[in-house]
Amino acid sequence: MAKGKDVRVTIILECTSCVRNDIQKESAGISRYITQKNRHNTPSRLELRKFCPYCYKHTIHGEIKK
Repeated sequence: MAKGKDVRVTIILECTSCVRNDIQKESAGISRYITQKNRHNTPSRLELRKFCPYCYKHTIHGEIKK
């Protein structure tokens, strides 16, 4: 039996404030987390508040393309 598209997909979450500050070179790097999401329950892009070790605070991490 052939499988179609997987329901659970692996996604990468990237810190949004580090991406903005990267132009000004204020941060040493960009925080990224790897997680999974259910494509049927959350078809839109995922955004979670996670800890960023470069900003030293909890920031919004948004889903990026692979």
